Amino acid sequence: MSRRGTTLVATLALVAMTASWGSTFFLIKDLLDRVPTLDFLAVRFAIASLAMLLVAPRALGRLSRDSRRHALVLGLLYGVAQILQTAGLAHTPASVSGFVTGMYVVLTPIFAALLLRTRISGVTWGAVALATAGLWLLTMRGEFALGYGESLTLVAAALYALHIVGLGAWSRPSEAMGMSIVQLMVIAAICFVATVPDGIVLPATAEDWTSMLYMALVAGAAALFVQTWAQAHLPPTRCAIIMSMEPVFAAAFAVALGGESLTSRLLLGGAMVLTAMLVVELVPSRRPIEGEVTHLTV
Repeated sequence: MSRRGTTLVATLALVAMTASWGSTFFLIKDLLDRVPTLDFLAVRFAIASLAMLLVAPRALGRLSRDSRRHALVLGLLYGVAQILQTAGLAHTPASVSGFVTGMYVVLTPIFAALLLRTRISGVTWGAVALATAGLWLLTMRGEFALGYGESLTLVAAALYALHIVGLGAWSRPSEAMGMSIVQLMVIAAICFVATVPDGIVLPATAEDWTSMLYMALVAGAAALFVQTWAQAHLPPTRCAIIMSMEPVFAAAFAVALGGESLTSRLLLGGAMVLTAMLVVELVPSRRPIEGEVTHLTV
């Protein structure tokens, strides 16, 4: 497959992954009425890592020593971000949490410029600003103040951004499966450590287990594999802007399946985020400058 074809497949795969994330919002909202959040995360990622091990039991053995170390770091970043985001959600409205979490769209190009010495074009910065404004319309309701909950969530957003930048620097197509498994195992371990002292609450009904399995296998294991593979072919900032489509898909699923109303605010915010994604996809990107650092050393 040509480079252009591979890039297109990676983009479409990342959009599909983001759609799967968006489809889980109304499922999670319902399930968390019966299963504590950290218990849900621990069980979800444990199932995801076990499923990946069963599908590709030899993938871990094919990882280089550096790739194992990199995947461990990436899993730590993502796992701690999950816990901080959850803790912040207990102290701030869900809409505010959604917007602050989406700040990884802004932080990703900043970290890419600082850590990878990537030059971000003016067009890309414009797309980042447009996506951020769209996220504001999609998620914010009322005034915003940076309190304890918002601060925790902002740290989580920074960790998500570092995860995206790290994947962009370290991911290799041939090692995507192995790196995904290590990340999932680390995320599960971190969540279990955070929740084990209070005991583990499991889903009690077949319907709840069905939701859990969907979120573990499709929006967990498969999604992280797709992200790891796709980021071997796409720049971090481009990925972050594509992934900002998550609240757009979440709103679409909430309207279609969750019974929520379709408002002009949702339409405008979604259109802005979609436009930002199309801008970075359709406007020719600048070629890497000579001597540009494209890897991250750990």
